[in-house]
Amino acid sequence: MDDGGAAPLRVAVIIGSTRDERVGGKIGDWFTERASARADLELSVIDLVDFDFPAHYPQHATAPMQAFTDRIASAEAFVIVTPEYNRSYPASLKQAVDYAYDEWHAKPVAFVSYGHGSCGIHAVEHLRSVFTELHTVTLRNGVAIDLLDESRGDRDRSVGLMLDQLGWWGIALREARAVRPYAS
Repeated sequence: MDDGGAAPLRVAVIIGSTRDERVGGKIGDWFTERASARADLELSVIDLVDFDFPAHYPQHATAPMQAFTDRIASAEAFVIVTPEYNRSYPASLKQAVDYAYDEWHAKPVAFVSYGHGSCGIHAVEHLRSVFTELHTVTLRNGVAIDLLDESRGDRDRSVGLMLDQLGWWGIALREARAVRPYAS
């Protein structure tokens, strides 16, 4: 993608599953390896398994909650790597997403989803509603992985198209935020 000489877009790749024996880490690594080949992106991985979030929402933010929110604030775009559990996304991801609010505003969000048969599409549809409430722009195109399909389909092409769109939206919204604060 031709970025017109803009600084690389700061993209946070959020790995949403925290289950033991999850495949989310491997899918996150696979995606990050492909995305890191692009000079127009500066990637950071936020793996929720690395955060010790409280079991109950406290009155005051804990250090891990604040660290997560700070990382969301510093990113300009997001790629959410999510499984589909029972036709939705994991509670660990919802918990983390809810720790931030203004930090998400006017930034694009893309999805890499996975599941058995459904490719995680139901999880993404639920996440779109959540991210709409957080004033983000969710991308139409994403990467959907069927864990039962060993052919791997056209995943690399899907990654490229999604990242092209994420880059476009990320730069457009970066420029818009620089000119005028987002009205929330």
